[in-house]
Amino acid sequence: MVFERLFKWRRPRHPAEALYSALVDQARHPAFYTSYGVVDGFEQRFDLLVLHAHLVIRRLTAGGESELAQRIFDTLFLDMDRTLRAMGVGDMSVGKRVKDMVRAYYGRTAAYEAALADGRNDALAGAIARNIFGSSEVDAGAERLARQVRVTIDALSSQPATEIVGGQPRFPDPETTA
Repeated sequence: MVFERLFKWRRPRHPAEALYSALVDQARHPAFYTSYGVVDGFEQRFDLLVLHAHLVIRRLTAGGESELAQRIFDTLFLDMDRTLRAMGVGDMSVGKRVKDMVRAYYGRTAAYEAALADGRNDALAGAIARNIFGSSEVDAGAERLARQVRVTIDALSSQPATEIVGGQPRFPDPETTA
């Protein structure tokens, strides 16, 4: 019993946790903050995480993996709860802040879906400019990120679902997207 607690860290993680970890790594890719011009702040990191989580959740849902998609969503907001607490947000405020973040998630993903359904790159770049860059003006960074989103959608669509479910999504390198 004592040894079980000592070696608990060796227990395999749930696939959602591995996928979430990959999402965080991709959202923190330095190119987004250097080459694309995204401000390196809490809100912008959250926005990039939402964008990448949405792309993976979208792919999983299309592939019939809605339970795993829901688990990733839950993991995202459990992590946001922990992050806010670690930042010193008071216990009484955390719930409200997380609710606001959930609403922001749904608003942003609805904007991305509408822009993707529109099919025009400028519609997606406009949604990205508003949500990630906080601007009504589409600049080169928003246009480049819109292209990166489309490349990511194609890459995730062509990747076998078993690899994604196994926690190994292959994201295209944002450095190489022109």
